[in-house]
Formats: sequence, structure tokens, C-alpha cells
Amino acid sequence: MKAVQFKQYGGPDVLEVIETEIPSFSENEVLIEVKAIGVNYADTARREGQYVVPTNLPFTPGAEVAGVITEVGANVEGVEKGMRVVALIESGGYAEYAVIPVNALIPVPDGVPFEQAVALPLQGLTAYHILKTMGRLDKGETVLIHAAAGGVGSLAVQLAKLFDAGKVIATASTPEKLGFATKMGADHGVNYTEDGWEKQIRELTGGKGVDVALEMVGGEIFHKTVTCLAPFGRLVIYGAASGEQTKFHPSALMRRNQSVVGFFLPQIMRKPALLKRSLGELLTYVNHGELELTIGGTYPLHDASHVHSLLQGRKTKGKLVLLP
Repeated sequence: MKAVQFKQYGGPDVLEVIETEIPSFSENEVLIEVKAIGVNYADTARREGQYVVPTNLPFTPGAEVAGVITEVGANVEGVEKGMRVVALIESGGYAEYAVIPVNALIPVPDGVPFEQAVALPLQGLTAYHILKTMGRLDKGETVLIHAAAGGVGSLAVQLAKLFDAGKVIATASTPEKLGFATKMGADHGVNYTEDGWEKQIRELTGGKGVDVALEMVGGEIFHKTVTCLAPFGRLVIYGAASGEQTKFHPSALMRRNQSVVGFFLPQIMRKPALLKRSLGELLTYVNHGELELTIGGTYPLHDASHVHSLLQGRKTKGKLVLLP
């Protein structure tokens, strides 16, 4: 089979297509023929050696896959060959076949295309939990969502509204992306590449600030976002796309009873009941047409390096998908 691998850390050009054996599977796993692969910032962090846990080389990225079960382990029950599934895995998704633990499988309804299905688990669960579990969003509160035209951001805008947020302020880097975020339900759009964007946000909240802020850039964006928080405001960090390590003095939060918290999806995956409940809620929203899954583009597997460049160059909106 074909797979994408990198043997050293670096830019998108370190990704290469290789020929390798179809992986073997254990008695508690299934083999799927991959039909769609989600591309995420976690993949670029892995490639650069900047991920939150070590990345051993050589490495095949890809944590989000959808496809058809082709082989079933001896102890696997409740699934069968030919079933359409989507899953989150630790690695190995950038390939034509992937091995999936049975407890990670999520059935995909026949009417849902694979490229739509693969847009939901990682980014949908992330958007859900940074708002509800970590951000503790309450009815009527104001939310600030950075990179609101991206995969997580566009879902977070919609979910904030479904969770009864009072006001949703979206940031993005271009007027086109801001228009897209507004279409998804944002009440206001702010271009965070312009000087003074943090002052605009404070003005939009009448000087109070936002109750929940979602931040995945790091560096200067993080520091300016802290100044946008209201008393008792919560800033949730779920990435560091800039690659900058941020220095911060926690005592700055004391005066206004503010919080900065981190989010890492694998920790949610270790709580099966919470994972099932939240994914079930997301699937209900999708089935009822309340949550729109935006595909920013589909690309062949051999274009993985180009897709990484697009993602990190802020030239995309919605979910980017690789097709083997």
C-alpha cells in the first residue's frame, strides 16, 4: 500500500510517499480500507517535532480516518466486513489501509459521505469540549473564537450558538474568512492581523471583555487574548500554531479571577462515557441539520506536503481532507 511518512522533523517537504506492507492487526482490532483522512494542526506539529508528546521517527501521521472494514480480529464483536466507520487513532492515518482498535470505531450512516464523516470526530469533539467541558460556557455568555474559519473554529462558532451563547466574536485573517465565520453564525468579526484588534473586542463587549476565549495560535495572540477576558473569564488553549512558546505570569490572573486552561483531546478519549455522550450529541446535531460540516478542500494522498503548506499558510477554511 501507499503511505505518507517523514524520517526527520522539518517543513512540509519532509513528507514523502512510500510503498509499504498493509499493516497486520490483532484479535481486538480491525483493518479498514481508508477512504478519507482528516488533516489537522496536530499533524503539522508532529512533523515539526513540536507535538505535546514525543514523535518517534520514522512516523506516519494521521489521527482521523474514515473507511470500510475489510478484516475483523478474532475477538471483535458487533462489527463486520463492509461496515462504514470513522475513527480517531494515534497515528498511521495517512495511508491506504489502517488498523483500528474496535473500541475506537464509530459507524457512519450510509447517507453521510466519508469526507464529511472524517470532518467531525477530532475537530467536532475538540470544539465541543473546549467550549463546554474546559470553557464551562454558560447560557448568555460572550465567546471569542480565534481562527473562526478553520475546522475547529467554524464548528465552535456553530456550537456556541447551539449552547446558547449570548454573543460570538470571531477572528480571522481576511475579510473572506470573516464573512464565512459570520455565515456560520458569528455576531461580530475581527481581523486579528490588524493592529489593535484586542481593543475592538473590548469595545464590542462594552469594555467588559469576553467570558470564554478559545486560543490555538500562541505568542502575541495569547497575550493579547488575556487582555480581552472579562472578570471570571476563561481562556482555553488547544494548540500553538505559531510554534512560539509563551512566557506568562499567572499572578496576572488574580485581580479579575480569570483562568487559563489547557485542552488535549486524547485525555477526553480516555473517558469513554464522556466521549460517547459528547459524540452522540454532535451526531444528533448533524443528523438534524443543525451543525454544518464545511470541507475546505479534498486532495490526493500524494499532495500531503502541499496540504500542510496550505494549512499552515492560513490559506484555507473548513476541513482539509486527503483521499487515498
